Amino acid sequence: MIEELEIALIAFGSNENSVFGDPAETVLKAMKIVADISDSAPIFSDFYCTPAFPKGAGPDFVNAAMAITTSDAPSAILAKLHEIEARAGRTRRVRWGQRTLDLDLIAVGEKILPDQQTYAYWRELPSEKQQNDTPDQLILPHPRMQDRSFVLVPLSDVAPHWVHPVLQKTVTEMRDALPAKDLAEVRLRSAA
Repeated sequence: MIEELEIALIAFGSNENSVFGDPAETVLKAMKIVADISDSAPIFSDFYCTPAFPKGAGPDFVNAAMAITTSDAPSAILAKLHEIEARAGRTRRVRWGQRTLDLDLIAVGEKILPDQQTYAYWRELPSEKQQNDTPDQLILPHPRMQDRSFVLVPLSDVAPHWVHPVLQKTVTEMRDALPAKDLAEVRLRSAA
């Protein structure tokens, strides 16, 4: 049986120094490691600076995104991303807190995991509950991707035409539907 290759969309973020270096160096090193798990040439976004989420949770983030192709199951991709986070010294102390490296598996092809009903529950979870309630399984597509400029702006560099399997909107359409003030907070990082 031949495994089918699918696109996997991954978001990167760092706002704390790691064993890989400062936040920009950390994201770059993580992207190089993730590139090794792609079955074909990956697509890299530019780097962006964004305020910590939620506001005041720490220094600004360096964010980026990547599209890879893989025949790995989503759970295997996530396990590899968690291994890379651990190599960078990531510890999970506070949800949405400062972090050395955050790798989020945003989507894998058109998969909705674990099922439509569970996905809908997490997508519709009120924001005040999101900080304390975390799923005990992988939810795909990422249930809040459509709300986050720091995900959608870099993602539009690598997969502008990818269509959300539930919302039936492209990355570009979701990005352009965000409030202008949210989009303005995502600034292209100049090469330093």
